[in-house]
Amino acid sequence: MIDFPAGFKAPFVRPSGRVADAMREVTFTPGAARHAEGSCLIRFGLTEVLCTASVESRVPPFLRNTGQGWVTAEYGMLPRATHTRGDREAARGKQSGRTQEIQRLIGRSLRAVTDLKAMGEMSITLDCDVLTADGGTRCASITGAWVALHLAFQHCVKMNVLKTIPLRDHVAAISCGIWQGTPVLDLDYEEDSKAETDGNFVMTGSGGVVEVQATAEGAPFSEEELLKLMGLARAGTTKLFEMQKAAIRG
Repeated sequence: MIDFPAGFKAPFVRPSGRVADAMREVTFTPGAARHAEGSCLIRFGLTEVLCTASVESRVPPFLRNTGQGWVTAEYGMLPRATHTRGDREAARGKQSGRTQEIQRLIGRSLRAVTDLKAMGEMSITLDCDVLTADGGTRCASITGAWVALHLAFQHCVKMNVLKTIPLRDHVAAISCGIWQGTPVLDLDYEEDSKAETDGNFVMTGSGGVVEVQATAEGAPFSEEELLKLMGLARAGTTKLFEMQKAAIRG
């Protein structure tokens, strides 16, 4: 047994070996789907999500004859995205509440930075399919979907369907939480499953907040801890915005 001196405190170590404010390795592969007008394969560590943007020259009935476009999203996990096989939701005949909640979050996050009037009467559907899940799939979906959406708008401009790209800003998302009493950035599954507090932060490039989802899994967290998580999220999304810019430049 090691005899530590009085007052010794072991260094904080996350399961992945990362420091508290370090993200997993993040990569963007734009144009990953051959036939979609816009697409991006995004990886957060072992989490992989294929995001595609499909353009249609029609809008939902509630927007007909308004001159306004629409951006919506669908989300799903492949059967072996996790350690054990999950049934396809299509085979079950209905989507889970989790799936519905996540795809609504993706849709409203992208609409928050899109000029729907400038789109005219067209719709873009963002399909976010999780190939491998290791925590943070909704955050990866939002971040990768923005790249797919931008590329789809670029395609529309190239085809003379639109004059300019109707995006007002970037949007990205990152998870933060409190693990073993310490606020940490970008939780993987091992941390997420044991975190005292788990949160998802959706932010824009100009500093706006689209949505914050934060939940205490055990004891309530303090306002001070929430602000620390917000600070981590701000730093993480700032890095993601730079990666998005590089991805759309090709």
